[in-house]
Amino acid sequence: MGKYVGSVCRLCRREGEKLFLKGTRCNTHRCAFDRREYPPGQHGNSRRQKMSNYGLQLREKQKVKRIYGLYEKQFRLYFAKAVRKKGNAGTTLLQFLERRLDNVIFQLGFCTSRRAARQLVGHCYVYVNDQRVNIPSFLVKQDDEIKLTFKKKGEKTVTDNIEANKDRTVPEWLDVDHAHFKAKVKRLPEREDIGFPVNEQLIVELYSR
Repeated sequence: MGKYVGSVCRLCRREGEKLFLKGTRCNTHRCAFDRREYPPGQHGNSRRQKMSNYGLQLREKQKVKRIYGLYEKQFRLYFAKAVRKKGNAGTTLLQFLERRLDNVIFQLGFCTSRRAARQLVGHCYVYVNDQRVNIPSFLVKQDDEIKLTFKKKGEKTVTDNIEANKDRTVPEWLDVDHAHFKAKVKRLPEREDIGFPVNEQLIVELYSR
C-alpha cells in the first residue's frame, strides 16, 4: 500500500480547515494553516470559484478520510460495510471509523495524533482483553478492556503525551485510567460523540451516484 510522505499541513490547507493531523503542534504558532489559510499550489491564493455539489461531496469525503488517515480503498470498504447494516449509512460509517483501535488510542489521550497512535499500535504496545493487537483498523466493541504494556521504552513518551493532552476531553463512550495506562469501552459511539464538524450525508450522496 502507498504511503503519503508529503506535508500534512497541505492537507489541512486543501480542506480549508484544521484537521489537527499533527496533534497539539497544530495549536502552536508554527501551524502552516494559520499563516496561509488558502489552498496549496500556484493558484491557491487566487479568488475561489463557487464549488459544485459534486465538489462539496468530494471535499467532505476527503476531509473525513484524511482525519482518520485512510486511503480510498479502505474508506470504500467501510462505506460498503455501513450500507449493509441497518440504519443510517452515514452515521454507521462514522461509528466504524470511531471504533478503530488507532482512533480509540488517540481519543484516550495516549497519543497526540492518530498517526502516532497507529504507530503505537503497530509496535505492539496495545492489548485488548489481554490479547496483543497490532492492527490499527481493529474495531473495538462494548466492554472491551484496553491497556498499554511497556518493556524497555515507550512509557515516558506516552506519559508526556498524556500531559500534553490534559486539556482535551475524553469522549463519554470511553473510560480511561491514565495512571495505569488502562481504559474500557463503556458503550459504542453515537453520532453526538463525533468531535469534529462533518456532513456525512454528502458522503452517502457521493458514493450513491
